[in-house]
Amino acid sequence: QVQLVESGGDLVQPGGSLRLSCVASGFTFSETRMYWFRQPPGKGLEWVSTISNGGKYTWYSEAVKGRFTVSRDNDKYTIYLEMNNLKSDDTALYYCAADSQANWRGQGTQVTVSS
Repeated sequence: QVQLVESGGDLVQPGGSLRLSCVASGFTFSETRMYWFRQPPGKGLEWVSTISNGGKYTWYSEAVKGRFTVSRDNDKYTIYLEMNNLKSDDTALYYCAADSQANWRGQGTQVTVSS
């Protein structure tokens, strides 16, 4: 079955950086477009980024464009989210997902941006 395990979340000061990872199993990873979503405290799930199956194409929400970078290593069944210049509004539980509706997603990793 589909399994996704996120890691890398932490408490960081505004302006800081973090790198999230997501290890996938249970499906043909190299043929699957992958997604990052996040859920801020008290709010709904919001899309953050998408990466094509080969990693050539990427898309970002306006809220993170220019600050976040998504990448993947198909040999390691892993996607990454490099987050720079973090803001308090980036505080959220971050999920990776194997579908655009986030039906197949992991347990999430917490990112808290606070001084």
